[in-house]
Amino acid sequence: MEKKADLLRQLHRPVLVLPNAWDAASARIFERAGFAAIGTTSAGIAFALGYADGERVPRGEMMDAVKRIARAVQIPVTADVEAGYGDAEQTAREVWVAGAVGMNLEDSTSDGLFDLAPAIRAVRAAVPAMVINARTDIFWRRVGDEATRFERAVERLNAYREAGADCLFAPGVQDGATVVRLVEAVRGPLNVLAVAGTPPVAELKRMGVARVSTGSGPIRATLGLLDRMARQLHKDGAYLAMLNGAIPYAEANSLFVDTQESSGR
Repeated sequence: MEKKADLLRQLHRPVLVLPNAWDAASARIFERAGFAAIGTTSAGIAFALGYADGERVPRGEMMDAVKRIARAVQIPVTADVEAGYGDAEQTAREVWVAGAVGMNLEDSTSDGLFDLAPAIRAVRAAVPAMVINARTDIFWRRVGDEATRFERAVERLNAYREAGADCLFAPGVQDGATVVRLVEAVRGPLNVLAVAGTPPVAELKRMGVARVSTGSGPIRATLGLLDRMARQLHKDGAYLAMLNGAIPYAEANSLFVDTQESSGR
């Protein structure tokens, strides 16, 4: 586990592209594509389990999902555990036991922003090897005066770095000029979220971004395909949306046969 954690840290050189999985199948697809590490998506896991996002999934169910994902792949996994479920230290221990070597912690709940630094210090003390990605939601939730948003986000991210975070996450920023300013202002590796308008990976690499996450993008794209397929089948009785590009049964099955054989299960 410690070796995987060290590897995940080492990958934070411009630029680690981190797709976010929601179950074992999506994790295996990302691994097969050649990614060096994967993250989980709290929203994606929530949707797959029948919950809305925002820590509505009970922690035990979330940890079970993380465990299934980590067990399905050989590459490092980092878990999105939102704001830590009210006890970041205990959540970190459970993340590690589940087989993930990193965790996302964010500084917002339904009640608003809070100071994440104490939670980061607690996690670092409880699980020293954990790769901590500290997220501020100032941009994502558009908190406060827009004129001071950048300075407040930088202040928070630098405080989280001082508390022990390995990487600093600022979702909600996609324009190149702001990304460059953040890279220069924060005192640690910067993580951005891939959304509409985010520069391509090659450009982000030139800017000095350390990590690019896809968040809930892949599961929402998958749900979009499923929605188109369902509507076409229901309305027209046609199968094209389902059949075009589908992975053959034997190939899909082999994703897990190979994993089970390599792990001795």
